[in-house]
Amino acid sequence: MAGLPLALLLPLLLPLLPPVPPARAAPPRPRATAMGAPGGTAPGPPNSTAAATAAPPNTAPSSPAAPGRRPERGAGTTAAAPRRKLVRVKVVRKKVVKKKVLKKRPKAPAKDTAAPQEPSCPPLGLESLRVQDSQLRASSHKRYGLGAHRGRLNIQSGLYDGDFYDGGWCAGQEDAGQWLEVDARSLTNFTGVITQGLNSIWTYDWVTSYKVQVSNDTYTWHPCRNGTEEAVFPGNKDPETPVLNLLPQPVVARYLRINPQSWFPNGTICLRAEVLGCPLPDPNNIYAQHRQPLPSSELDFRHHNYKEMRKLMKRVSDECPDITRVYSIGKSYLGLKMYVMEISDNPGQHEVGEPEFRYVAGMHGNEVLGRELLLNLMEYLCREFRAGNPRVVQLVTETRIHLLPSMNPDGYETAYKLGSELSGWAMGRWTYEGIDLNHNFADLNTALWDAEDNDLVPHDFPNHYIPIPEYYTFANATVAPETRAVIDWMQRYPFVLSANLHGGELVVTYPFDMTRTYWKAQELTPTADDGVFRWLATVYATSNLAMASEERRLCHYDDFIRFGNIINGANWHTVPGSMNDFSYLHTNCFEITVELSCDKFPHASELPAEWENNRESLLLYMEQVHRGIKGVVRDGDTEEGIANAIISVDGINHDIRTAFDGDYWRLLNPGEYEVTARAEGYEAATQPCRVPFENVPTPCSFRLHRAPRPGAPRPGGSRPPADPPLRLQRQRLRRLRAHRRAP
Repeated sequence: MAGLPLALLLPLLLPLLPPVPPARAAPPRPRATAMGAPGGTAPGPPNSTAAATAAPPNTAPSSPAAPGRRPERGAGTTAAAPRRKLVRVKVVRKKVVKKKVLKKRPKAPAKDTAAPQEPSCPPLGLESLRVQDSQLRASSHKRYGLGAHRGRLNIQSGLYDGDFYDGGWCAGQEDAGQWLEVDARSLTNFTGVITQGLNSIWTYDWVTSYKVQVSNDTYTWHPCRNGTEEAVFPGNKDPETPVLNLLPQPVVARYLRINPQSWFPNGTICLRAEVLGCPLPDPNNIYAQHRQPLPSSELDFRHHNYKEMRKLMKRVSDECPDITRVYSIGKSYLGLKMYVMEISDNPGQHEVGEPEFRYVAGMHGNEVLGRELLLNLMEYLCREFRAGNPRVVQLVTETRIHLLPSMNPDGYETAYKLGSELSGWAMGRWTYEGIDLNHNFADLNTALWDAEDNDLVPHDFPNHYIPIPEYYTFANATVAPETRAVIDWMQRYPFVLSANLHGGELVVTYPFDMTRTYWKAQELTPTADDGVFRWLATVYATSNLAMASEERRLCHYDDFIRFGNIINGANWHTVPGSMNDFSYLHTNCFEITVELSCDKFPHASELPAEWENNRESLLLYMEQVHRGIKGVVRDGDTEEGIANAIISVDGINHDIRTAFDGDYWRLLNPGEYEVTARAEGYEAATQPCRVPFENVPTPCSFRLHRAPRPGAPRPGGSRPPADPPLRLQRQRLRRLRAHRRAP
């Protein structure tokens, strides 16, 4: 729309312009007639609209007439007035169009573009091993360790080049005729493909583009087309980042081939893949009967982000307010609270003689199965307790249970945004600060082993409740806020047994996690309670359906099946500063690590089956907290409980201490033991205790009498020395908490 300044300048510019020929105004007349005006002469407004559109911009008829201006030659006097009306009509049309564009159109594309980004079909299960090795074929392979059965998303390679179990499929030839084939075993609606490069520390190999072909009989193959052309999908730019390509149109078939077209110039044809597809019902399919049954429990089987996790925990607490309590142990670096669900018949109270148990999940944010299992466990215990399930009622009544579903909430949110198949192997593993929490606890092993080498244990150096090293309490020490919160948590509650839930393998590990020989990556390093730890690990592994299955295959390259799916942590790979070792040496708590699944971030459709795999294991392991002996150490005169009394078992070089009320729990395997209780200022007492094979704790309580003052006769035992390790431990903990509160 022309502005007023242009209208005022037109009278000055007109003398400089050439005269307008009469023929320039004539063409609009037939155009107006063609639009449907009756007769041979068009009405004023249509004629004016056409003329203004057809005239060049530098001519007078295309611009608004200035006030008092006479019509130009060749234009009738009757056409001047309609031109003013035409300009007004044209302006109104522009305004209406602009209003429609601004109000209605910008929001629609955002919704349309967001929907295709979410795959509608789940993965077939190459990563989770639901797709068996026999369902994978390839045109060729370099060697068996790089065969088609290794072409699974996120599969990991061994440490050595040429390992028998390598990190992907690699073609034996370098040409565009190579392929990796997946047999879905039934008609499937294929919707997408996810690819990665080869996992290796020695070479860099990945596919940069590929085609997709489908078939129903493996003889006739049909290419995936984008319109009339065969579709070529972009591949990877590095070995580890997963790349998702959705098919232009979903395709129904049984077999799918990935046909690489180009690859990294300095490498060769290597890839790992996952295929997205929805199985279609087929009554003639012989494999349909082998599908996994639906879970018997109606639980919330989906992935929960931070807000959804809070809502679920609140809902469970509202359903069972008499046995649940939700509390926070601290905050992550980004300020997300670390919530814990307590389940007990008297929530919020420590009952004398009742052991305390904890499950911890989400130490690595991208290993999410433990998080969902604990959320489902909360729902299960609540509903079964209300339903009167005798096993659950006994467990809740006799045990104080603490469930921490997310130790690393910042890392989980990072992985959750990418999704189950696109978070890769490591995205979200670390905290927001880049700290691996499983290496962030204080190294107490080295101090213990140095003292043992110098024969200082247990007289001059403790074999339990080892104080935190001084360097760990410095203000510049790299200690994550999540780690500090868990250490504080350990001090507030007298935990007896714990399990740390991880993902990426199918195995249960037990302490020590750090090798005694510092330069070795693997070394059998048992604790003084090795027999108890092996039993605890075996309980979980043998009751886990996935681990106990005779048809299970290796997740990556380690064969844990021959060891009963349990292994000493240090004999697998050394982990200095692990939470398991810290818990054993700094507190009374025995803790193991459970690797729950080959897939760190299983798809939501696989969560029901994973719950069935682990439900019995989770319950049975919690019941092991009642294995061994328990009792109360009391003052022989006042009958009050003695806190921090030392409980020693003859033949086991690891002691524990009593809780605030003088009660204790000592995990032991069946057998007969000589147990001694001692406390500062009291005479020591010893008595035999027998542990039966039944999973029932043996009562073994003590009454200690105060030791005589110096110079007075001391019948029986002698007064124990002062307890400097305990005081040093408390001093270091105060320093650690002080630096956490500092700005």
